[in-house]
This record gives sequence, structure tokens and C-alpha cells, in this order.
Amino acid sequence: MRTTPSPPGFIGVVSASQWHVVSAVTLAVCWGSFALVWAVGALYNARHGPAALRRSGPPYAWMVVAVAVWLVFRAVPGGGWNSLTLGTSWVRAPGLIILVVATAFTLWARVVLGTMWSSLVVEKEHHQLRTDGPYAITRHPIYTGIVGMLLGTALLAGLGPWAVILAVGILLVEIKLHAEERLLVEVFGGQYERYRREVPQLVPGLRRPGTR
Repeated sequence: MRTTPSPPGFIGVVSASQWHVVSAVTLAVCWGSFALVWAVGALYNARHGPAALRRSGPPYAWMVVAVAVWLVFRAVPGGGWNSLTLGTSWVRAPGLIILVVATAFTLWARVVLGTMWSSLVVEKEHHQLRTDGPYAITRHPIYTGIVGMLLGTALLAGLGPWAVILAVGILLVEIKLHAEERLLVEVFGGQYERYRREVPQLVPGLRRPGTR
């Protein structure tokens, strides 16, 4: 791994072994919390959630992308990632903060969405459009949070292969996000159009006049 000296200060005095422990604990807590909430939510929705009326979008797109990522990792030897790897704590420290904040934001959005959540793009019985809480910050706060978690993880890990995983994650989000937008316009019509004009799609605060 290529390393660069860290400047003096609190971050600079944290050793590589300490960063390894901090990174491992943070990753385990954040991604473990994500997996737990998603698993419990999926089980609850399966028993108590409203029935799906119709599905939209490519349901297996993530599998195609996952296979493509696997092929890339098979083609690139382990040492081939060194040019993308950074060992400085000044990359890892912002990553840790981003990961923790993004995880909290993702879980908040998932709880607020409740039984309207689905792993696929679906219209449900008595479908409700959420516009409060995190949904007043971005139209797709779960995706905002997941991209943030991937970005934070990539920085915390010093990039390397995580740079590719982040890019693939963004691609997957864009595929599912656009399928959801089409369905939401069909289901909610003008209500969603107004919401789309008022709230940015994925990046908080990023809203350009005249665009969607």
C-alpha cells in the first residue's frame, strides 16, 4: 500500500494499527446496522406490508452489474490496485465521518418509508408519497445514504478496489432511481411533479432551475 506522511495533530498521531481497529469497528457497526434494519424491515413488510399492484423497471439489472464487477476483480491482480490506494489518515478521517453520517441518514429514511419500501420498483395498495423528514431533503434519501456509505467506506479503506465498487454502486442507484421516478410520475402525477421541482433528486441542496 502506498502511504503518505500525515501532518501533525490529532489525526497525524493515530497509528496505522489504530486506524485499522477504528476502521474495522466503524465498518462493522455501520454496515451491520444497515443489514439488520433491512433484514428486519423486509421480514416485517412481507407479513404486514401492503400488496404490490404492479412492478416496473429491470429487476435483475443489479445481477448483471454484479457479474461485471466480479469479472473486473478477476481480471485485475491484487497488486494492480496499488495505484488507486491511499494510506493517509487525511483520506480516512473524512471517510469515517461520512460513513457514520450517511448510515444514520439511510436508517432514518428507511424507518420513515416504513411499509412503502420494496427491494423492487413497485406500486403498492394505498401507495403513499413520502415528502417529510429525510424525503424533504432529497427525493431518494435511502439512495443518497447508500451512496454516502459507499463513499465513506471507500475513503476509510483508502480507495483501492472500493473506488470501483463506489462507481458501480452509483450506476446501480441511477438505474433503479430512474425506474422509480417513472413509476412515481405515473402513480402520483402532478403531485409528484411538484415534489420533483421542489426537492433535489439525490444530492442535498443540488437543485437547478428548469431541470429535474
